[in-house]
Amino acid sequence: MKKSRISFVIILSTALLFSSCSSLNKTQKGGAVGAVAGGAMGAIIGKVAGNTGLGAIIGATVGGATGAVIGNKMDKQAKEIEKTVPDAKVERVGEGIVVEFSSNVLFGFDSSTLSADAKTNLDKLVKVLNVYPDTDIEIQGHTDSKGSETYNRTLSEKRAGAVSGYLTSKGITYNRVRINGFGESLPKYDNTTDDGRSQNRRVEFLITANEKMKAEAEKEAGN
Repeated sequence: MKKSRISFVIILSTALLFSSCSSLNKTQKGGAVGAVAGGAMGAIIGKVAGNTGLGAIIGATVGGATGAVIGNKMDKQAKEIEKTVPDAKVERVGEGIVVEFSSNVLFGFDSSTLSADAKTNLDKLVKVLNVYPDTDIEIQGHTDSKGSETYNRTLSEKRAGAVSGYLTSKGITYNRVRINGFGESLPKYDNTTDDGRSQNRRVEFLITANEKMKAEAEKEAGN
């Protein structure tokens, strides 16, 4: 039922947005989302989907020609992340990128200490993030539904904090990064199955344009 509701909202929103601009390419459509809907659409989709990454990125879109320029830059960065970090799931959303790591890749069971494999994967991601310094990064921790809500939220915060600390220790500027721990409150997968619970134990990176990139994109769009 939830998946049907998500699909309906996304399909309806997309149809309303793009019915008059079917000739636009992917990047231009990303700009159109921000121009037509902005935060309102992001809030609706994020809430229905239970996906803060989707909602936050769509809600933060600039839109128009400036958004199209940003979208093009994000297309390039997403492709580099996919190529460089094969253990991550990379999704382009609007004018941003969501990078998802299973907690199994980063942490031991019930732990917030980064594993050796985690550091290897994060080192790969850092290389790309440093090539594109004009982005903001929100690191979100999520858990499955086992255990108490308080415990899960604390664990998710610790995990997001551990990842943030590692990134800044490797040269990512501190003011680019913020963290959020959501615990079990925003599952993307089915918590009634072992596989679903495993996938819900995840860390997500929301990559969006900072003010410098927005200003440069606006100038480029004007030219």
